[in-house]
Amino acid sequence: MKGIVFNLFEQTVVEAHGELMWETLLDTTGLDGVYTSLGSYPDADFFSLVAATSAALAVPADEVVSGFGRHAMSLFAERYPHLFTGHSETRSFVLTLNDIIHPEVRKLYPGAIVPEFAFDASDPAGLAMDYYSPRKLCAFAEGLLLGAADHYGQTIRIEQPKCMNRGDRRCRLEITFGR
Repeated sequence: MKGIVFNLFEQTVVEAHGELMWETLLDTTGLDGVYTSLGSYPDADFFSLVAATSAALAVPADEVVSGFGRHAMSLFAERYPHLFTGHSETRSFVLTLNDIIHPEVRKLYPGAIVPEFAFDASDPAGLAMDYYSPRKLCAFAEGLLLGAADHYGQTIRIEQPKCMNRGDRRCRLEITFGR
């Protein structure tokens, strides 16, 4: 996993719970917390930090990851505003994941492994998004979707009838857009 994910996770934890919490997580996991944005680190390190955060806050790990995704989207918007321009709503932004956003991520962070998405955009009021990643971080994808909706001042509802974490081959996120 790229170091930028760890950097954003640290920023999220520190902003929400303080520097002492981050230090406690590092102590709990035995990790040194030195991550360069372009470096690559074991996925297990991220999952250890999530588990430690989950235990420290008494919150399910999926909620930690989803909350991180939601907050990370605002950090992405600050760092990479050009990815958000040209969109006035969440749906059009999300539909650029495969063709614009992930190629840009690969340029900025060589070697980044990004999830695969497939879309069914036939419903103008909604969007079905199939997600596949060996990391099975669909909760992060949900959080990013919620963060994108926050960015565009919209509300969304997400249902997940299929999930890799429940044994399905892919996750299906069914998104309904509100105003």
